[in-house]
Amino acid sequence: MLLRQGDPATHVILMDSGSTLVTLAGGNGERTLLAVRGAGELLGELAVLDSQPRTASVIAAETCHVHIIPAPDFLAFVDEHTLLAPLLRHAIARVREAEAVRLEMATAPVAVRLASALGRLLQAASGEGGDYIVRLTQLELSQLIGASRNAVGAALKPWREREWLATEATGGLIIHDIQSIRSHASTQE
Repeated sequence: MLLRQGDPATHVILMDSGSTLVTLAGGNGERTLLAVRGAGELLGELAVLDSQPRTASVIAAETCHVHIIPAPDFLAFVDEHTLLAPLLRHAIARVREAEAVRLEMATAPVAVRLASALGRLLQAASGEGGDYIVRLTQLELSQLIGASRNAVGAALKPWREREWLATEATGGLIIHDIQSIRSHASTQE
């Protein structure tokens, strides 16, 4: 857990490497995936800018190397370099991205939501020899896309059989062919 929903905004995180999941927790402990962030991303800046508690949690999806910037230092840097307008445009782009994800979660079939979530994870992930590792269990993936664990398992089965992905012993996934996964998922609509 890099940032926790509801915590005070004491610092900003600059991602040096790795990937993270930005999630929103409901009252019953359910999580919804809002976004995936990777190297070069700034995390927690909105809460620091408006001095409000964190509105979402940020969870490491793989090993991450980060720089922690105390809120006063970040705010001084923003003021000194007149960065408020660019940060506002960046925040608006993130809100639009989150809205698109929420619409997909509400309207798309499980296979489409899962393929899309895997694609977002891969955009931020580190690959090894053309394969990508998603270090989330089927239960975690189901929570992130608003589906049952069984529905996620059923969506993964044909992709595993076609060898577009494999399951790691630790419960994560090794993605071999995200394009085929996306294409297959879109035919399931």
